[in-house]
Formats: sequence, structure tokens, C-alpha cells
Amino acid sequence: MNLNQKGKESHTYDAIVVGSGISGGWAAKELCEKGLKVLMLERGKPLEHPNYPTATKDPWDFPNGGRLTEEDKRRGHIQKRHYSYRGDNKSFYINDLENPYTEIKRFDWIRGDIVGGRSVLWARMSYRWSDLDFTANLLDGHGVDWPIRYNDIAPWYDYVESFIGVSGQAEGIPHLPDGKFLPPMEMNCVEREFKTAIEQKFPDRRVTMGRIANLTRPLKGRGQCQTRNLCHRGCPYGAYFSTNASTLPAAFATGNLTLRPHSLVNRVLYDDQKGRAIGVEMTDTETNEVTEFYSKIIFLNAATVATTFILLNSISKRFPNGLGNGSDQVGRNLMDHHKQAGATASVEGFTDKYYIGRRPVGLYIPRFRNLNAKRNDYVRGFGLQGGASREGWDSLVKSTSLGSVLKEQAQTPGEWNIGFGGFGECLPYAENRITLNTDNKDRWGRPTLNIDAEFKENEKAMQLDMASSMGEMFEAIGYHNVKTYMNTSFPGNANHEMGTARMGRDPKTSVLNSYNQMHEVKNVFITDGSCMTSSSCVNPSLTYMALTARACDYAVKELNRRNL
Repeated sequence: MNLNQKGKESHTYDAIVVGSGISGGWAAKELCEKGLKVLMLERGKPLEHPNYPTATKDPWDFPNGGRLTEEDKRRGHIQKRHYSYRGDNKSFYINDLENPYTEIKRFDWIRGDIVGGRSVLWARMSYRWSDLDFTANLLDGHGVDWPIRYNDIAPWYDYVESFIGVSGQAEGIPHLPDGKFLPPMEMNCVEREFKTAIEQKFPDRRVTMGRIANLTRPLKGRGQCQTRNLCHRGCPYGAYFSTNASTLPAAFATGNLTLRPHSLVNRVLYDDQKGRAIGVEMTDTETNEVTEFYSKIIFLNAATVATTFILLNSISKRFPNGLGNGSDQVGRNLMDHHKQAGATASVEGFTDKYYIGRRPVGLYIPRFRNLNAKRNDYVRGFGLQGGASREGWDSLVKSTSLGSVLKEQAQTPGEWNIGFGGFGECLPYAENRITLNTDNKDRWGRPTLNIDAEFKENEKAMQLDMASSMGEMFEAIGYHNVKTYMNTSFPGNANHEMGTARMGRDPKTSVLNSYNQMHEVKNVFITDGSCMTSSSCVNPSLTYMALTARACDYAVKELNRRNL
């Protein structure tokens, strides 16, 4: 055997998983537990549970009071657009100066740069989609029909929820299916009254505790939530689901996983003669060394925009416009939820009551628009997230009081306030797209991306209704100082980007089949947000996980049948 062959064998695995975020972690776990030797390639820095560098620091341990410096804002000029980029977790985020892209229209590409990716940083809202979502495109004619329905994925929701731990309340709402829940977190006194009042006044609307992947009791070696609400720093207790605390340990336990950080995947290698993908090319972000790795199957889970880059940059004789892009759908139909419209109000009374801890989740009002009666100004719908709290000492920052008077005021809680904001569905628009930019290069000499996406009239009309309907609810139950707002977010800022390599029934109009398998490259699977055919209005991460587990099951069966 020659040395070149030995070298290639040392770089060959049964499967390669690109990306270690929510879906990539699940792909690694499932494939490893099914006996495959798996290489996980992650562009970010190492981050090992439970060693999160700032997780247990006190506020006074941070320079500048934990605020971002001007240098932080310069190197993270895109990341600073998002509330989650802070002085106590800034090391988790990407350097925007080294990773440029061109905004044809503003797009907030918020990116982690660590093992675990945004599974360390996500808001953990975990809702099942229903056939209201999976049939929406078919019924109203936007986009293409999903190739699956709720019954196809329901057992995989069960499977995923049982592993990650989702706390929540069963409500029997047809378009927000119940799941395998741990006990829900508790509402405070004002929230309980709000729930009762709203459901009496508006029989078509429900108020429930948010369903969240934070544990309310220990599960599989992970501790329960301490209600510190410092999840953005990483949780040393493993009290919320992340790749680092959950799926990576499970994958490593099999002995089948090799994890390689600092590994920036450039393209998928396609063999024209074999008619299949044979591996990937990656760049070591520390040494700039370019290396090829080989495998029988490949799972692309780099997150929507990065996965799109890999596909578009994977050019071959067979695919001159990008891997599996015979339909010209790769990069199109970019979607994200729109937010930052809702209302706030003041609540009288309850001055003898307070609450314990800093709960990491609020209440949820599921979609109530366009279910039976249909509106004329927009299609689809939105959900509302929010909650009630009582003002604390920080309300005195601008106080002119001094001495004992200030101390007494600081020990007396202020008034109760409540607020809700909407998350609305974005339609799939072919012109909302990502394209390759070969004129502008990143630090490693790779092409970059052009991103051209916007929210259109349907989303703008929905924004108006988010604000007005929430204000209407507060006023109807007698709350005071009601203020509506609409400061529409830009695409990307909800961190739910999806749709650029969509699933579908017809290879001419989609990229993936019903098992997240590329129509044109059978041994490549995509289960991150790029696979989504529509966006729903509920958070998508639980669906990514369920689709990933389902695709892994299918891929291994096909591999064993020698169909891949």
C-alpha cells in the first residue's frame, strides 16, 4: 500500500457532519449510536461542557460593567445588532471583520464561533409544528408543498423531546400539538390573572407557559434549571439543551466520534464518474492548511446561510451552479421570523406580592389569526411571547433621592408591568436569496456571499396586527398605560433563518426529498434550517432536531441496503 493511500484512509470516515449546532449535534449522536464512525467538522473554537468561562462570574468580575467596548463593537459590527451579543459572552461570537458578506438589503447574520454553535446561545423555545404549518403552502399557493405531514414527524418529536427535556403545559390546541413535557415553569400572580382574564374575554385565544428546553427536574445526568437566567453564558448544570451538554456527550460515549474544531468547510467534493459526493474540503482556521476528508455520507448542518455557501461553492462539471442545484433553488426562499411589534401596559394592584428567581421563559399566546375566519390584509399568522414583572432597584437609576430615602426606595419594589411581542411568519419568496460573491474574499481567500432579502407587504400587514391586537387585549381587560409599538426587525435578527435548500416533492422545484436527502446527490443530507419549505410562526429548532433524527434513521438504513 502506498503512502498516499494510507493518508487517504486516515482521513476517511463512514459519515461527516458539518457543524456542531443544534442539528449537527443531533446528527452526530444518531449516526454514532447507529455504529458509524463519524467526523464532526466545526469552524469554531473548542468549548467543553461544563467549562463555560463566564458562567459563574459575578457582575463585578467583568470589565466595563459587562458592557461591550468600542473594539468589541467594531469587530462585531453585525453581531452587535442582536441583543444576545454581550460583554459576558462576546467570545462565543464570530469576528465580522474576518467573515464579511455583502448586504444587498440589510440582513443580520448572527453567528456563533464555538463548538456547539448557537445551541449554546439559543432562546430554547421548543414548539411542535402542526399540519396548519405543513399544509400552508399547498392551501394558499405560496411556495411549494411540504413532502411530509405532522404524522410523519410526530414520533420523532416524541423521541427528541424525551432526550432533550422540554418543560411545558399540555393545552390540547390542535395547531400547537402537545408533547412529552416535564412540569411547566410557574406563572407569577399577575400572569395567572392575565391568563384567566384573556381566556374569558377572548375564547379563541389561549395563554400558556412557554415550552422551553430548560429542565424543571434532572434528566439524563443533567441538573435542573437554577432560574439564574444566565443561559447566554453556557450552563454548567446542563440545565438547558445544548450540543455540548447533551448530544456531544452521547456521541462521544459510543467511541465513534472524532470532533475537529477550527475546521472551516469550503466545499463538498463530488466525483463526476461515481455520481456521488466523496467528502469535503476544509481549511484549518489557525494554520490555513487545506485538507480533504472522505466519507460515505455527508450531513450538512452548518446553519442555513453557511450551508448555502458550501453548496454554492461546491462547483463541479456536473453542478456548475452549485451542488445539487439543478432546480436553481439553492439560495432562494430565504426566510426568517419578523418580530419587534407588540404592546406594553401597567398593572395595578398585587403590591404585596413578588416572585422568586429569574425565570428563563415567558408566556406564550399561540396563533389565533387565519384559523377559521380569514383576514383580507395578510395570510398566515403569528404567536405572542411575553410576561409580567415588577420594577426593581434599577428603576431608580435616574432618581434624585439620596441617603436613607434612596435606600428605602431601593428596597421597595415598583409597579407591575406586562408586555408581549409577536413572532410572525414570513412567506417564501424566490427573490429573497443568497448568491456567491467571487469578487470579495474572506480572511482565508474564499468567496463570500451576497444576501438580498426583505420582509414584504404580507409581513408588514401582520406587524400592524401584532401591535394592535396585543394593545386591544390589554385594554379589554382593564390594564393601564397601554402602549403599542412596531419597530420591525430585519431578516436574520430572529435567528430563525431558513429555506434556502428546501424540501419538496418535485426535484425541479426543490433541493431535498421527504427525508432531507438531496434529490441529485443521494448521499448528502441537509437537516439544518435550510431544509425548511415554509417558516410557520413558531420557533423551528425542535423541528430541526426531529427532522435530523428521522433523516439519520433513513440514511443508515439506506447505507445498510447499499443504496448510497
